[in-house]
Amino acid sequence: MPGPLHGVRVVEMAGLAPGPFGCMLLADLGAEVLRVERAGGGGGLVPPQGPMDRGKNTIAVDLKSDSGRAVVRELAGNADVFVEGYRPGVAERLGIGPDDLLGINPRLIYGRITGWGQDGPLAPRAGHDINYAAISGGLDLLGRAGDPPTPPANILADFAGGGMLLALGVLAALHERQNSGKGQVVDAAMVDGAALLTTFMHGMHANGLWNGPRGTNLLDGGAACYGTYETSDGGYMAVGALEPQFYAELVAKLELENTDELPFHLDLSQAERLREVLAETFRKRTLAEWAEVFADSDACATPVVSAWEAHKHPHNQARQAYIEVGGLVQPAPAPRFSRTPAAVPSPAGDNGGAEASGEILKNWGLSDSAVAAAREGGGLG
Repeated sequence: MPGPLHGVRVVEMAGLAPGPFGCMLLADLGAEVLRVERAGGGGGLVPPQGPMDRGKNTIAVDLKSDSGRAVVRELAGNADVFVEGYRPGVAERLGIGPDDLLGINPRLIYGRITGWGQDGPLAPRAGHDINYAAISGGLDLLGRAGDPPTPPANILADFAGGGMLLALGVLAALHERQNSGKGQVVDAAMVDGAALLTTFMHGMHANGLWNGPRGTNLLDGGAACYGTYETSDGGYMAVGALEPQFYAELVAKLELENTDELPFHLDLSQAERLREVLAETFRKRTLAEWAEVFADSDACATPVVSAWEAHKHPHNQARQAYIEVGGLVQPAPAPRFSRTPAAVPSPAGDNGGAEASGEILKNWGLSDSAVAAAREGGGLG
């Protein structure tokens, strides 16, 4: 099946993590994504080709040349979605900003993804996931009590608060276009997305349920019944037994029913006492042994699986949550659709040089003369 976004055409201006991830999500759902690389490279940190390039074709364009910029404008004229991740003002200086492209194609959804947004005192400044997460308040929530904040790799702002937010905004704008017939700009700022992800914690705080320092609250390591415990072989079990019935199951599986004066699991003032008991118990068996104990249990206790071994877990295997694309194991497209399921992604398209790029451009509606002009003007890499 072609996927629910079959027929949607997306032009992705090559960039770092969040933009490619957001466009990968669109490609996974059936959109035709054309990634436009800068001819000769754009300088700075350039990621290797990988899973986020799946399902896309790629061409190289010299944005410093008039003919190269003309190619991008013609592509945008035939596209449904255009995505760029430049600093504010760069796209406008290149002649491919929102006014330029919406003037050519009024139905275009113009997706912009930046760290700080298009305005505000930090808008022109450089930054990375850790910086956007920092001022959103999200980073302050992560880490053990008494320790510095712990960066969650670059998952929080780049991907959850960035690329995912961009894809959501694009889908909303495509839906609205069905009624209005008009395109619009989607401004996805990672600092906004990272802040949005803390909404639940703001509600907890307002109700007096998240008032302690980092690492001392119910869901950030403060409660003994919600944390990780080392096993005898150096592995870790993750425990999330908050509700009474799940905690009772945990106690039973750990054979702690007869332990004298076991502290109430939600009393954070006694969390250290309970943590010591749980830690001592989990250290008595290996990770595999505990995984077997809790395999058919509602105790909310699961092994902490390596990211590189997660595809081997029986549940992930049963759901085919990981797939192999181009010889590389990677997460499968999600979510799942009953009537228009996403196809297994193809490996990233190899542009194969100028000739193949020309064929791709023709498939996107550019005339032979336009492709020839781009080649002669040095616009195609």
